[in-house]
Amino acid sequence: MKDSFKTAAIELVKVQREVIEKNAKVLVIFEGRDAAGKDGAIKRVTKNMSPRDTRVVALGKPVDRESRAWYFERYVAQLPVAGEIALFNRSWYNRAGVELVMKFCTPAEYEQFLITVPMFEELLVHCGFTIIKYYLDISEDEQRKRLKEREENPLKQWKRSPVDAEALHLWKEYSAARDTMLKRTNMAYAPWTIVRADDKDAARLAIMRDMVHRLSVDSGGKRRPRPDEAVLFPFGNEVLEGGRMAK
Repeated sequence: MKDSFKTAAIELVKVQREVIEKNAKVLVIFEGRDAAGKDGAIKRVTKNMSPRDTRVVALGKPVDRESRAWYFERYVAQLPVAGEIALFNRSWYNRAGVELVMKFCTPAEYEQFLITVPMFEELLVHCGFTIIKYYLDISEDEQRKRLKEREENPLKQWKRSPVDAEALHLWKEYSAARDTMLKRTNMAYAPWTIVRADDKDAARLAIMRDMVHRLSVDSGGKRRPRPDEAVLFPFGNEVLEGGRMAK
């Protein structure tokens, strides 16, 4: 696994050089339940990437003025510029997940989001952005184990939040919100990719390999390893019906 990570990291660095040279604007969105492994995946992906041309965006709770602005407004300011890769640790999809389940938004605001987000992302793609959307999926048992570790490990105290306490109690509600979000926001120009994330290393390696293939222009005549299809795969209704995601 160590050699596989090294190879993937080298290829990712090469691909980032291509992104810089062609002035591409790359937005990578990481979504998933609490403790799904978004922080760790982003850290591993960006470990060897250019700090100057890579940005990690993890916005906190909106301040008063932001809460009264156009919903997408504070995210627009964080979008990547030419030659940059921006990785969003959660994104505007908060509205279709935690905000809905925890009742931080109204039903009307939620429905408006689901209607407008496809148009918003289509505009971004039309304006030259590349959008990659990952949903990290974990089992209920794995989430329980990771949330317990947050409580007990003093080095992970910063990860704890008031929402954690409700995550397991509202498991079914989050599942329903996830399914609706994926179905209604899976567009050809900005599709969802599912990552089975119970195995952290397997998930991180699959994401790195997938990014290489998505962003590469020239393989350099070298056959690059594909992500494990049992770990990372495109979303479709058959994914939900086939039981490939945690219920």
